[in-house]
Amino acid sequence: MTGKQSNRYAELVVVCHGDQRYGGELVSEDHVLISVLAGELKVVLADRTHWYGPGDALLLPRRQPATLLKYPKDGVAYRAILLKLPPNLVRTYYAQHPPAVAGRPATMGPLAFPKSPLLQSLFASLLPYLELQQQLPAALLAVKITEVLEIVRCLQPQSDGVLADFSEPGKVNLVEFMEANYMFNLPLARFSHLTGRSLATFKRDFQKAFQSSPQRWLTQKRLALAHYHLAEKRRKPVELYLEVGFENLAHFSYAFKKQFGYPPTALLRPTAG
Repeated sequence: MTGKQSNRYAELVVVCHGDQRYGGELVSEDHVLISVLAGELKVVLADRTHWYGPGDALLLPRRQPATLLKYPKDGVAYRAILLKLPPNLVRTYYAQHPPAVAGRPATMGPLAFPKSPLLQSLFASLLPYLELQQQLPAALLAVKITEVLEIVRCLQPQSDGVLADFSEPGKVNLVEFMEANYMFNLPLARFSHLTGRSLATFKRDFQKAFQSSPQRWLTQKRLALAHYHLAEKRRKPVELYLEVGFENLAHFSYAFKKQFGYPPTALLRPTAG
């Protein structure tokens, strides 16, 4: 069983748990601070993959396309605490505490933190928020956000370059962006926003660049990637369907067979001779 625990009086705090492999895409308008309590977390980006285990903590920047896969390990269910850091609250903090590091990091992705009692005590202090019976006062929320950001900045010097970046998505090279991020199962409206376009402009520019509709192109690219993983890396369909942009195994298997004329499992059968 998988699920989330949250409280409407403290919506920034979420506890995720699951006793089976599960996951999906995340592109948040908030920065997300994650502490893995048990199990394993796999964060798949366009060009690299990161693994995190119990005691690990990371900051996932806002608008960073990623697939998050959660695994139980050694008979222990996955469990993690997530803290959302909305830009308006972060902006208020930085108005009073100028960043020490200017500019975004050369490569975006999760920022990992060294194990620290500061982080342990921080995340432990968030769990009681799930029991609140009334709205967390704004003054206390501001104090907590200040504590969070002070700890993050202390432990990870590069965090200023991520947290203090309040720019809106500009119009980017559509071909480069889509070739790098097609494996993420995002709505077209989300792709259009991340490339700095209206949905109508995105569809028009896409057709001009690829001579295909976005959905058709995305499906073909994802299936080609899946074929490569199955045939060359000998990965099982159940291991990869989420990573190549499909919501469930049945849909992936159907689309794969429709595209190639045989099921994905056919590529795993031993060849004669």
